[in-house]
Amino acid sequence: MNKELIAILEQMEREKGISKETLLEAVEQALVVAARKIAKITNPDAQINVEIDRKTGVIKAFVGDQEMISEGLSRIAAQTARQIIIQKIREAEKEVVFTDFSEKIGKILSGAVYRFDKKGVVLDLLGKAEAIIPRDQLSPLDNFKIGERIRVYCLEVRKDRSPQIIVSRRAAAFVKKLFELEVPEIYEGVVEIKSIARDPGDRTKIAVYSKDEKVDSVGSCVGMRGTRVKSVVNELRGEKIDIVRWNSDPVEFIKSALSPAKVRSINLDKTHKRALVVVNADDLSIAIGKHGQNVRLASRLTEWELDVRSPEGLKEEQAGLKKLEGVGDKFLDLLKDKGFMTLKSLAGASVEDLIKIKGLGSKKAESIINQARKLMEKQ
Repeated sequence: MNKELIAILEQMEREKGISKETLLEAVEQALVVAARKIAKITNPDAQINVEIDRKTGVIKAFVGDQEMISEGLSRIAAQTARQIIIQKIREAEKEVVFTDFSEKIGKILSGAVYRFDKKGVVLDLLGKAEAIIPRDQLSPLDNFKIGERIRVYCLEVRKDRSPQIIVSRRAAAFVKKLFELEVPEIYEGVVEIKSIARDPGDRTKIAVYSKDEKVDSVGSCVGMRGTRVKSVVNELRGEKIDIVRWNSDPVEFIKSALSPAKVRSINLDKTHKRALVVVNADDLSIAIGKHGQNVRLASRLTEWELDVRSPEGLKEEQAGLKKLEGVGDKFLDLLKDKGFMTLKSLAGASVEDLIKIKGLGSKKAESIINQARKLMEKQ
């Protein structure tokens, strides 16, 4: 039986990659408890050691320096070895899953919908492991059937009792990774996704840039007859996607981000990264979008706070500035030079912002801001 024990452990080492030495040490530790019971040793301080010969499998037990009779230990060793092997195999498999999927954080995974529970949707990742899409990581458009194959974005892998693979279909990075899979130019690094803004289940804007003048960044992402972008849209269950051309010039970039609305003028406040955008009255609703979505996504995409106005609306706003007490035409010009062209921008300013204007003290600055806020409330 002793040689059989060694043979079994060597087989496990070959098939499962679990070290024979690790298994032998675990068996020895377990046999210490068995040896204590066999020898009926009640003294808790007694030093008991069990040694297994690595070649022959012969088991010897010692109390201190004295070898004890080890009859029965071989039979117990065989039973213990089986239990330890099962335990070690499970631990090894969990470690393999954790290591393997930890390397896939930030990547796309494919899986089949396995079941639904209170926490979310559980996926079978090709029989290798299970992953969960928490409810707050699902898109509002997601509606799956058992067995349906879907793609997800790997958010994190937690090492609890068993590895927990947390995935998402809501993250903006999910859309970015889908484009990397569908567009060879992105995967090869010729076209780069510079920024992305997403309202999951509704609309996503991505800004793309080509490092090669001969390659059209937007055209590459759209694909022949829209095939590439359609593949991403289908995976997202119909979510709309706007692909815009990135530009290092913030004015041009903002114009692209607000398309299809046509921009008449843009006034930049570089200090606070705010931009006053003027569009024709007919384009105002397009630029702002339903419930302000278009301008909100454009702001996140460009990383500029965008205030979109029509010429008529801007005149009304600027007329409102003239209602401020103690503010003359010359001072209004100074405010406009600093980027405060509307009541909204002035109401959102701080005292520190205004006292940068020559000749303006903190008390007057505070008074102007408070007046602007009250006028905004009335409007």
